[in-house]
Amino acid sequence: MTQITQRKQDHIDAVLNDPQVERRQSEFDSIQLMHRALPEFDFAAIDTQTRFLDKSISFPFLIASMTGGAAQNLQQINRHLAEAAETCQVPLAVGSQRTMIQDEAARQSFQLRQYAPSVPLIANIGAVQLNYGFGIEQAQRAVETLEADALYLHLNPLQEIIQPEGDTNFSGLADKIAKLVEKLEVPVILKEVGCGLSPADIELGLQAGIRYFDVAGRGGTSWSRIEAHRAENDLGFEFQDWGLTTVQSLVLAQPYQQQADFIASGGIRNGIDMIKAVIMGGRLCGVAAPLLAPALDSTQAVVAKIEQFKQEFATAQFLLGVPTSDALHLNTQLVLQQPSLKC
Repeated sequence: MTQITQRKQDHIDAVLNDPQVERRQSEFDSIQLMHRALPEFDFAAIDTQTRFLDKSISFPFLIASMTGGAAQNLQQINRHLAEAAETCQVPLAVGSQRTMIQDEAARQSFQLRQYAPSVPLIANIGAVQLNYGFGIEQAQRAVETLEADALYLHLNPLQEIIQPEGDTNFSGLADKIAKLVEKLEVPVILKEVGCGLSPADIELGLQAGIRYFDVAGRGGTSWSRIEAHRAENDLGFEFQDWGLTTVQSLVLAQPYQQQADFIASGGIRNGIDMIKAVIMGGRLCGVAAPLLAPALDSTQAVVAKIEQFKQEFATAQFLLGVPTSDALHLNTQLVLQQPSLKC
């Protein structure tokens, strides 16, 4: 097993075996919504559909990036996720494809279009790799292997610092991102992995031509804590709660809503969190950790979990008196109590 595939296995083990990896600090509980006792429409007529990357999806749910690699269990996880995405008609983002660039045996775990022929698929490479030999060729390989509709460029400076083998040269990346955006034929989505995006990050992305952002805030899975299990010091534990929460990131992104679309991820654990995230400005809600154990089991287990999220989302939408999910976006009239921006 290659080092990078072993790292993927270590990550999965940490998520499954360390309950403190789940931080439960996304701040969605700080948002109170206005209940409607008279919704004035039939629940059976509720419309949860929306569009993403020019495709219709069943509700604003994204299977967020998890894994991929040469090991059989990693291939099975991605296949189960892809089949569930197709069944539920929701988008899927894969884990970092750096592993398949470095190890051809990992390529199969990202050949998922056969299992998800009609839904949006998002490829994924680390932005910092643009300073370590990656460029348009590697990005295109990632997109072509997945037959993707877009490419995630993930930003993970804290994780790279904690990783024993981390790449920490983040200098000059904005210019390289701009060149990649210009040359790549599919949209590029700039994504954090659990520490949130600041206004300065969003502005650099906009200048580079980015029109999609995934704020991926603090509050769910702590990659700092995960990497702490693999490191020889406690730095990852000290920084396990570093960053902007998902709610803070969404609030800070609101002035840029006319210039870009935002994905909310980080600690979204039910359909009520989803509703709040959409109201605060997320076009989609990315969910990963709650799907990992089901993905190790079967496609049907993943489908059941996604359907649970959808039922919760539709119920909350009905109780707010909003017939269509698109009417939830930035609808602050539905908010009884606004979250604080105290960090």
